[in-house]
Amino acid sequence: NSSMPRKTTPPDWLSLDRQLCFALYAASLAMTKVYKPLLEPLGLTYPQYLVMLVLWEAEGLTVSQIGERLALDSGTLTPLLKRLEALGLVQRLRDTADERRVLLQLTAAGRSLKTRAQQVPRAIAAASGCELDELSSLTSRLQALRARISASPPRAA
Repeated sequence: NSSMPRKTTPPDWLSLDRQLCFALYAASLAMTKVYKPLLEPLGLTYPQYLVMLVLWEAEGLTVSQIGERLALDSGTLTPLLKRLEALGLVQRLRDTADERRVLLQLTAAGRSLKTRAQQVPRAIAAASGCELDELSSLTSRLQALRARISASPPRAA
């Protein structure tokens, strides 16, 4: 009888395609794959590019400030910085006020690389099929999600 109400099956919340974590993970893998050929002409890996983005915003930061901005520990960050220094893009300087602190400064080559990197965001927008303002909105939403997740302690299911 077609007039009988149908029982709907509840969604399977353990389905892989319903997992936000997997969608973010898979999107991140796809994104870094798109960045690779864009960054090769600049001589940068994706993590090195992230460090350069931070330094293009503000020079003279400490290793810990860069690590905090990128959510990377010094064990991961130090080899990246040494490689950028070997490439002649940054120099590490001891803080004159506190010898224990190392400050990162862009070299002239590091500063000029920013001009060449200007095309990367538009290429990413083109690869994603999104306009820059759409990507900006998505970025803001993901940043807000990260902030909420970071602010709330994990709870048992």
